[in-house]
Amino acid sequence: MKLTRTKGLRGTISIPGDKSISHRSIMFGSIAEGTTTIRNFLMGADCLATIDCFRSMGIAIEVTDKVVTVHGKGLRGLTKPDKVLDVGNSGTTTRLISGILSGQDFDVTLSGDASLNSRPMKRIMTPLNAMGADISSINDNGCAPLLIRGSKIKASHYNSPVASAQVKSAVLLAGLYGDGPTSVTEPAVSRNHTELMLQSFGVDVICEGKTATVIPPNKMTGQDIVVPGDISSAAYFIVAGLITPDSEITMKHVGINPTRDGIIKVCQAMGADITLSNVEDSNGEPTADITVKTSRLHGTEIGGDIIPTLIDEIPIIALLACFADGQTVIKNAEELKVKESNRIDLMVNNLKRMGADAVATDDGMIITGGRPLTGISLNCKYDHRIAMTFSIAGINADGEMDIEDAECVDVSYPNFYATLKELAE
Repeated sequence: MKLTRTKGLRGTISIPGDKSISHRSIMFGSIAEGTTTIRNFLMGADCLATIDCFRSMGIAIEVTDKVVTVHGKGLRGLTKPDKVLDVGNSGTTTRLISGILSGQDFDVTLSGDASLNSRPMKRIMTPLNAMGADISSINDNGCAPLLIRGSKIKASHYNSPVASAQVKSAVLLAGLYGDGPTSVTEPAVSRNHTELMLQSFGVDVICEGKTATVIPPNKMTGQDIVVPGDISSAAYFIVAGLITPDSEITMKHVGINPTRDGIIKVCQAMGADITLSNVEDSNGEPTADITVKTSRLHGTEIGGDIIPTLIDEIPIIALLACFADGQTVIKNAEELKVKESNRIDLMVNNLKRMGADAVATDDGMIITGGRPLTGISLNCKYDHRIAMTFSIAGINADGEMDIEDAECVDVSYPNFYATLKELAE
């Protein structure tokens, strides 16, 4: 994909459905009783992998342009698949489904692509095995492929060393099959979509401070779900509208869950012209229309409890910092090293190649804004968030940006380039 400088991004767009909520809607609908209908489902590769996994375990799932319908079979309704479950590139699928599969009465193997099979899974294996699960790494390297043997789950409490919604969710979902309450305490509260959606399916979930507790239910009941636009996908157009000259972009019905809205807080702290309107509630998830206009920005410091609320947005925030006056410091973001790529190194190295003043640190980066950027040829290591970030960089750089593996954006935003072109016309 080749991109050159653009002036003036203008228009109103709809953002694809939230990836986190789309995954969970399939999983919870499958183990609920009755029918779950899902509107604005994200038809990206990761979420389609989740659908394939549950179809392989006997769940009928119908997919049309507008609605996904899940015919749930209850907490004990899954059946042993006749093949390895293919999770593709999806870490969310792998970690969350592991919690559900821990309490089944059959054995299953999970495996994904080369990138997925190199990502750390001990972070879920350790707490789940402590609950009575039987999960092992087939290659004995702490990564997928994983062999999960169905087990009896014991009620337990887990003090998580990391603020990770995937770790928390894996434990809580295993806890659905426990013999008593299961709880997780985090160092900072991570995104809470699992807790909110479980409640909407009729599960008793108690959230107090940094601890979430699930009471094993007798049943879950199918729901009608409208998935909000994914703020992690909106982030690229939020930043594009702020840094591209003569721009104004409105994004409709975007999720602004307070465990996910760190990007908005950072933009406000940097002096952005960003407005929220039509604030509503959708299945317990707050949503809003977000409007941004070209802005004069200044640097800021980003760290501490806000990091879990914007961990996926740090690459695009790093680009935003290149267009702000002064220095921006991002810290406490070690988690970036174990995403689809090492996002600290990949961002800093390629921003420097473009001419930015960027320095990697052990837990983040330091960026001093104001230097003009020049397009480069870039391999994104098949990381969708890196590809979208450098696409926005490309339309604000001199020369030509050439992204070699641009198709990787299909994981979370299949129409990304079409939307970018629409706003530029």
